[in-house]
Amino acid sequence: MEKSAEFYSLEKGILSLKDQIDALDETDDIDKKDRIAALRREIEKEWAKIVPALSTVNIVQIARHPKRPYTLDYIAFLFQDFMEMHGDRRFADDPAIVAGLAFYKGRTVAVIGHQKGRTTRARIDRNFGQANPEGYRKALRIMQTAEKYGFPVVTFIDTPGAYPGIGAEERGQAEAIANNLKVISRLKTPVVNVVIGEGGSGGGLGIGFGDQMLMLEHAFYSVISPEGCAAIVWKDQNAVDQAAENLGIRASILLGFGIIDKIIPEPPGGAHIDPEQTFKNVDRHLYQALKHLEGKPVEALLEERYNKLRKLGVFEER
Repeated sequence: MEKSAEFYSLEKGILSLKDQIDALDETDDIDKKDRIAALRREIEKEWAKIVPALSTVNIVQIARHPKRPYTLDYIAFLFQDFMEMHGDRRFADDPAIVAGLAFYKGRTVAVIGHQKGRTTRARIDRNFGQANPEGYRKALRIMQTAEKYGFPVVTFIDTPGAYPGIGAEERGQAEAIANNLKVISRLKTPVVNVVIGEGGSGGGLGIGFGDQMLMLEHAFYSVISPEGCAAIVWKDQNAVDQAAENLGIRASILLGFGIIDKIIPEPPGGAHIDPEQTFKNVDRHLYQALKHLEGKPVEALLEERYNKLRKLGVFEER
């Protein structure tokens, strides 16, 4: 069994306990259930010591953890009979965004999300979760299909940002994202967004607007990455820590500003330590969000969405 790779220094002790749990899972030990429960309690104790020391940069590292569940992992656990749809009907299919229809709790929904890769080959194929314009246009095509048939839309956000390449700019990257925002703002069906990892810049915003914004506890959502902010504002990569703090990208801060609507708790150590529990937490909050929106008249849905958008960025000077 391959041991977990250390991604940030504070998690070293937790990873050791996690490896013991994984080893026990592969045995036929009759006492393994109790032993695994005891190891999980040890993880809780270790995590309780770490939490007070977590900086915003550590939160960014957790959100980017290569073992963290990705969109296809959530789809496999939460949805049934996912039928992926490809292409934007203009240029090409974009593997950085997966989109299609599936069953959730007995009803059809549209599911859309950024997808990174586990292996080097998959990361390259998925462009590290950085979508091109055709990805956002594909997402919008699926959303409009959902609107036509009255299906709710669920999006999973996890990207460093929209792809900044020359080809993407030539094919209208900014226009594709802006058009998504315009159309989604008047989409006549419920839209629930879930930030599961990185919510980077316009890349996250392109599928990250709707009626309810849910966010995992150790994910982040930001206008720019801390590294990009440090390079532009300070022109110094040593300022990444300061940039991360100043950007206010933590879920608790975003909730206070009304940018997100609910924080989904993660298991001790983060989503990558216990993916199954993470899926269950997301499932519970996603179901509640959809149930809250279900049955609302379209006029009320659009009015509330409009008011939510207009409140963003409002502040008072004292």
